[in-house]
Amino acid sequence: MKHIAIFASGTGSNAKKIIGHFKHRRDISVSLLVSNKANAPVLETARENGIPTLIIDRRNFYHSEDILKIFNQYSIDFVVLAGFLWLVPTYLVRAFEGRIVNIHPALLPKYGGQGMYGMHVHEAVFKNKETETGITIHYVNEHYDEGAIIFQARCPVAPDDTPQTIAKKVLELEHRHFPQIIETLLHDPAVQAHPKY
Repeated sequence: MKHIAIFASGTGSNAKKIIGHFKHRRDISVSLLVSNKANAPVLETARENGIPTLIIDRRNFYHSEDILKIFNQYSIDFVVLAGFLWLVPTYLVRAFEGRIVNIHPALLPKYGGQGMYGMHVHEAVFKNKETETGITIHYVNEHYDEGAIIFQARCPVAPDDTPQTIAKKVLELEHRHFPQIIETLLHDPAVQAHPKY
C-alpha cells in the first residue's frame, strides 16, 4: 500500500478529485490532508472521506522537522501539492526527493515563480495574448516551480477568452490528468509520463 499526503490551502478541487480517484483502491491511499489554513474548505472534504487532517503553522513548518515524524506515523510515501502556496522547506524536499509533485496552471517555465498562482496566472496569460496555455505537473525542489517537469497538457486560448474562461479550461485539464499522473508515478517512480498535447 502506498500512502499519499496531500497539501492544500483552499477549496481543494484537485484534492477532491485525487481523493475520489483513489477512494476504493487497495494499493494506493490518501492517508493525510495537510493545510496551512484552519478554515480551508478542503478540510471538510477530507473529513467527509474519513481522511485525517493536519493544520500546520509557518513557524513550526519552517523551523522544526516535526512533520516528518507525523508522516512516519501515517507511513507517507508520496507528497502531492494541490493548491498549496507555501514554499516547501529544504528538509522536506530532501527527505522526499523525487516523491513530491506539484501542479501549476500554466506551461512552465512561463508564468511560474512566487506570486504566480490561481487567477494571477490566468490574468497574465490573458494580458500577454497567449494563444495557448495549460498545466504542468512537476517535481518539487527548493524553488517555486523550478523542479523537473513530469507532464504538460495544453489547451488553446481563443480571442474571446477571458481570465475566467481560461481558468475553467485549465481546471478541466488539472482534474483530468493530475490523479492519473500520480497513479503512474506511484506504480513505477522510474517511469516519467511524457507530455501529451
